[in-house]
Amino acid sequence: MEHSSVLGVRLSLKQRYFLLILIAAAVIITYQFSRSHPEVVRMHRVEGLRADSSQFTLEKRPLRILGGSVHYFRVPRAYWEDRLLKMKACGLNTLTTYVPWNLHEPERGRFDFEDQLDLEAYLRLAASLGLWVILRPGPYICAEWDLGGLPSWLLRDEKMKLRTTYSGFTDAASSFFDQLIRRVVPLQYSQGGPIIAVQVENEYGSYAEDDKYMPFIKEALLSRGITELLLTSDNRNGLKLGAVKGALETLNFQKLDLDVIKYLDEIQPQKPKMVMEYWSGWFDLWGGLHHVYTSEDMIPVVTEILKLDLSINLYMFHGGTNFGFMNGALAVGIPAPKPVITSYDYDAPLSEPLKSEKPLNMENLPVNNNNGQSYGYTLYETTITGGGLLNSKNNIKDRALTFLAAHVSCIFVLKGRRTLSFLVENCGRVNYGKTLDEQRKGLVGDIELNAHVLRGFTIHSLEMKPSFTSGHWASVPQRPSFPAFFLARLYVNSSPKDTFIKLPGWSKGVVFLNGKNLGRYWSVGPQQTLYVPGPWLHRGDNQVQCLIHMVVYICGKIKAYLLQNMK
Repeated sequence: MEHSSVLGVRLSLKQRYFLLILIAAAVIITYQFSRSHPEVVRMHRVEGLRADSSQFTLEKRPLRILGGSVHYFRVPRAYWEDRLLKMKACGLNTLTTYVPWNLHEPERGRFDFEDQLDLEAYLRLAASLGLWVILRPGPYICAEWDLGGLPSWLLRDEKMKLRTTYSGFTDAASSFFDQLIRRVVPLQYSQGGPIIAVQVENEYGSYAEDDKYMPFIKEALLSRGITELLLTSDNRNGLKLGAVKGALETLNFQKLDLDVIKYLDEIQPQKPKMVMEYWSGWFDLWGGLHHVYTSEDMIPVVTEILKLDLSINLYMFHGGTNFGFMNGALAVGIPAPKPVITSYDYDAPLSEPLKSEKPLNMENLPVNNNNGQSYGYTLYETTITGGGLLNSKNNIKDRALTFLAAHVSCIFVLKGRRTLSFLVENCGRVNYGKTLDEQRKGLVGDIELNAHVLRGFTIHSLEMKPSFTSGHWASVPQRPSFPAFFLARLYVNSSPKDTFIKLPGWSKGVVFLNGKNLGRYWSVGPQQTLYVPGPWLHRGDNQVQCLIHMVVYICGKIKAYLLQNMK
């Protein structure tokens, strides 16, 4: 992805779905191929994706690629299927994804393709849902990802020349490809898998430091068994320098320039044309504004792309999150680059925060395969332009903390646009009596500020499942005044036994031990300790994670007291 700037207003859900319906209509109207020939996914494979005429063909039949980018490393594995099903439901037929070298080889020679990084499982899932795949394995991916996906240990070499045929780089890239490519070769179309095309590097025309580099990367793919169609991806300027013989050139852009399409036709006559990255939004930088791309600008461009018989890939269809410390930075500032924010929302058609004009209660949130949220917390955010008095109208079930710019607030005086947040806790549903039908949780109705009803909510489901507490942790330089997670390590030097945990000075929250939820704590009593079963402890290191959402006193590190039978 290259860098530019687009500002606008956030699209409504109605506008978003209009765009996706437009694309879906193109699938149904322009090509009846997939609907008329559902056996294609299961058919005997003879001829894969070809670019020998003005249209792509698959098994000698026309195919328009209608793709969407969803990066497996930016989406919790538990949500992979949900995101891909939504993409399929919008009429798209092809998944595109990068492969981040720096996650798969965090230390030289130590490779990780398990759990969240199980690329093979992700590609097999796409296949099971009837999606084709265009794989973008790098080794450089950009993607607003730390060092463009390249591992930082490469920089230990003082002579290192990244993205060139410098031996220190090519040797490392070759070692990575040895591990990566052997895993994806069996998932190629020719071998019964979903991969119909593979991209050679990424936007090299905007870098172009070594004219031998792209042929090297191409050969690195071919020599390890890649047999599907090869592609490159560049903006107009990059087309001149990013090409490699034997790979189809594709375009990246947001605003349509017919001269660029004409230029691509001139350098690549009688070949199918594809927008590999149609930028459906943009990324954000810390300290900047949230970038959006209005439907009024987007829909005419997509419509024209389809009329011109081009294939298209929405970058992004779903952006996800730069978990941990993996965000990249933009080299525009002096003295330091400007870092990308943690969210990779990208103003993509499918976002992580649910957006709703009115507040939705937990049970009606579209999570857990549309089964709603059962337990935990829900964070509601909206924008206000002035201060005053809040009135919950008894619509908060059960308890809520109210925040303005991360500070606990009840009544406030302010000017300008601010984000007002409600962290709502489900304290437990009634189990006996005549109010069982009334046990919906979260915000169950309107909230008023100065008698005006609040509207335009972003809603985050915080269900606190075991996987929720995994991830990277950072030290806190000072006492926080807002809800936070804290991590401590408990070392057990003998066989674990049943015990209890106590948190003196802490007010209210939840405790997890080795990923298991021990339950709530609350200083009001009468209970002052939480039971810790011996089988849930490990000999050696144990992780204790606490959510505190009412701060009374925190002094330095976590203070957790273990009682009774611990030796």
